[in-house]
Amino acid sequence: MQYIVLLVWSAILFSVLNYVVSAINNLSFGLDELYKGLIFSVVFSVIVVIVGAIIPKESPKEVGHQK
Repeated sequence: MQYIVLLVWSAILFSVLNYVVSAINNLSFGLDELYKGLIFSVVFSVIVVIVGAIIPKESPKEVGHQK
């Protein structure tokens, strides 16, 4: 479920970012720009998932201490 929400939010945020940047630059916002934003959002989501898997779950203080 968390991956679906991550993908949805990143798609929304990248679409809004593409729209705002195209409006500032006086460019048209068409389907090509929307698809590029969706592709970037998928790449961003994959990077976030990979970084989240690499970062340890324990805090540095807990590493090395036995409970």
